[in-house]
Amino acid sequence: MAEMIVQTPEEAIDFLKAQHDLIEDMFDEVLHAYDPQAREKPFIELRQLLAVHETAEEMVVHPRMRREFDEGDAVVDVLLAEEHEAKELLSKIEGLDITSQEFIDELTKLRDAVLAHAEHEETEEFPKLQGKVDDDDLRRMGAAVRAAEAIAPTRPHPGVESAKMNFALGPFASMLDRARDLIKQAVG
Repeated sequence: MAEMIVQTPEEAIDFLKAQHDLIEDMFDEVLHAYDPQAREKPFIELRQLLAVHETAEEMVVHPRMRREFDEGDAVVDVLLAEEHEAKELLSKIEGLDITSQEFIDELTKLRDAVLAHAEHEETEEFPKLQGKVDDDDLRRMGAAVRAAEAIAPTRPHPGVESAKMNFALGPFASMLDRARDLIKQAVG
């Protein structure tokens, strides 16, 4: 899967920023594929990375932001609304013909939304956490983020944006998603 390409910093924020860069590159790979049929594999990898990345942020980073800062709830609520909209759009894109112009148009919209969301995290959430949380704790958060990604669903699930919902529904969604992925891979 694509996340194996990422150099894996131990610290949570650096790890997530590296994934933001990888996500941007993966969008470009899908959007600029030489052949419309060549979009499928990188799109699946992008979809999986987006799903596990957002789940990890929802389970580890956003709850920490809420606990550490008085304005944390307001910041996280905006981020969760953006994540929900992106999951809905990604769910819609999954049903489109990967060779169609509509796919490219909708994926371009998703790219713009995801990159704007990443910028919000990198300017409004991450610096605050890095300024308050010590390096050892950021490394522990990094381990928690990687663990969350290892068990996260591989497809978007709009409406599952809170840590509680991810802990309650995530394992079941993950099992179903990973089974669907294996079956699709086996049958082509």
